[in-house]
Amino acid sequence: MAVVPAAAQALAVLRYLGTQAEPAAAANISRELGLPRSTTYHLLDTLIQAGFVVHVAEERRYALGVAVYELASGYARQTSLQRLARAPLAALVDHTGQNAHLAIMHGRDVIYVIEERATGRPPLITDVGVRLPAHLTASGRAMLAQMPRAQVRALYAEPGSFATRNDRGPRSLTALRQLLAEARRQGFASEDGEVTAGFASVAVAASDRAGYPAAAVAITFPAAEADAREHARLAARAARTAAEVSRRLGASS
Repeated sequence: MAVVPAAAQALAVLRYLGTQAEPAAAANISRELGLPRSTTYHLLDTLIQAGFVVHVAEERRYALGVAVYELASGYARQTSLQRLARAPLAALVDHTGQNAHLAIMHGRDVIYVIEERATGRPPLITDVGVRLPAHLTASGRAMLAQMPRAQVRALYAEPGSFATRNDRGPRSLTALRQLLAEARRQGFASEDGEVTAGFASVAVAASDRAGYPAAAVAITFPAAEADAREHARLAARAARTAAEVSRRLGASS
């Protein structure tokens, strides 16, 4: 498999900074990695823009940025969640006969970390590793509904924050807040055809020991097969599973 030189160089810079006890000068990075000085500065500028490196201006040195921490904490969350939540998700599929998945928030997206498929059910877009706009998904709405109002506002402050699929979904913060209020009132979030035409989902957030929505348990099913009563039944099952995942994460009951 071909190696992309620029990517390899950027990773080398991150690895080097990760081994240092304190921020490093660009000249040291260039020398230790055997990179031209101009290439080193270009790489650092790119990594700074992405949040993976910060420039300590008063020292004229460079250090790892918060995005590296986010990656590390995201990896820790995913690996622990995969261990703790897989059995409850499998039991949920056995009880409902529908596909279920677990997702986490990353910025304005959700990332699917577990996908449990029911026998005879078609595969969905929500496979492991897939990212989708949180405001379109039941999983994302379930977590957003449990976040502080100011945090939601900050996430959706930029123009163009409200991507759509199938020409559906909230297109403003006001519309999103209405959906989140409904999710809090119902005790679960839902979506119908906003991710995949013909399919609906219900989801409930699972909390960590600090009470923060660490993940969401969701069930996805053909919309034509479920009336309001079935939606409520599936949501109740998702809530039980989310409560079990929360318990395993150390949340207080």
